[in-house]
Amino acid sequence: MNGERSGTLPVRIEQDVVLARQLARKLAGECGMRLVDLTKLVTAVSELARNTVVYGGGGDMDWHVLDEYGRTGVRLVFRDEGPGIPDIKLAMTDGWTSGNGMGLGLTGARRLVDDFELDTTPGKGTKISITRWI
Repeated sequence: MNGERSGTLPVRIEQDVVLARQLARKLAGECGMRLVDLTKLVTAVSELARNTVVYGGGGDMDWHVLDEYGRTGVRLVFRDEGPGIPDIKLAMTDGWTSGNGMGLGLTGARRLVDDFELDTTPGKGTKISITRWI
């Protein structure tokens, strides 16, 4: 694989969470990701896609298959224009959950991937970028 392949998947309803997981699994598999790493990525996607629907009011998942500096990876960016995260410190506290998700929270998703970036502005939305390298 040379260069970068990318696209966008709408994440607006619960069924889109399933599609996001399926796409992440497919991309990771095509890159040759080991099963354990693929499972970690798909688990993080499940949490973040569900957050995009439930808390962000729906948004998009941008996907990128990366080939950088001799390594391959999958980067997924979840974007919404929802209320944002009012207390990032609380949201990034281990064990904290709003009570509706898988219980992983953002910290759980962060631990499952290699790179995790969070950008949120109350009243304007949230963008979370995750990358899992092979």
